[in-house]
Amino acid sequence: MPPDSSLIYKIVSQHEWLAAEAEGHFIGSAVDIDDGYIHFSTSTQARETAARHFAGRHGLLLVAVEVAALGEALKWEPSRGGALFPHLYDVLPLHAVRRVDVLPVDEDGTHLFPSMED
Repeated sequence: MPPDSSLIYKIVSQHEWLAAEAEGHFIGSAVDIDDGYIHFSTSTQARETAARHFAGRHGLLLVAVEVAALGEALKWEPSRGGALFPHLYDVLPLHAVRRVDVLPVDEDGTHLFPSMED
């Protein structure tokens, strides 16, 4: 069963997100396209995702997405340590996005997250 939350999160570059806004949907980053689905994280997984895959990277955004708007294309599958991660087997429609926040980096290279739904 998926975690009990109405939002999931995607970390993207500002460049990727500007392209998505221009197209009206997000097709995913290069790794998403290679894997065949768009990787997301829950609020409790997002910080570790940032540390593992985006450490020290500037110019990132945190996109909050409504789970209910994604339908059956959203699958919850085991990943790190067997935890269930949300994977979208479709493009991300922009109407599913609740908000987009800047994901700044502090002087130690750690991303500073906005308040997120648990």
